[in-house]
Amino acid sequence: MAETPQDLLTALQDPDEAVRAEATQELWQHWFTQKGAWGLAQLSRAQTHWEAGELDQAEKVLTNLVQDQPDFAEAWNRRAVLYYLQGQYPSALHDCERVLALVPVHFGALHGQGLCYAALGEYALAIQSFRRALTVQPHALVNQKLILECTALLS
Repeated sequence: MAETPQDLLTALQDPDEAVRAEATQELWQHWFTQKGAWGLAQLSRAQTHWEAGELDQAEKVLTNLVQDQPDFAEAWNRRAVLYYLQGQYPSALHDCERVLALVPVHFGALHGQGLCYAALGEYALAIQSFRRALTVQPHALVNQKLILECTALLS
């Protein structure tokens, strides 16, 4: 498989689903391990709290992490997901913006941004986010489906 993040992004355009799946997995791995073993351990610690239903603890770990490592895009992204799942859409949007300022091609944050806008009834903005996600991951059927759903809600 490709080695650089740019090679992986190019592989997301490949017609072969297996190539795209491997590139997607490798990009996630790249983002999660940006800060090495220590950063990955912090994300894992937050995930353990999250899975145990200790959402306040998970949020504390992630908040400490983004304060300590403000350039750690995946820490911002994980906190955005946590906020989204708690219905805290403005906070989730803020964190998605931080991710995208650091990694403009972060398809997870683009998708999450679209979900937040849709949850807030901002369907035109949601469509823009899902379209941006499709420029990175053109074969992501979920974003195509969400664009259709949001378009229907606009009319």
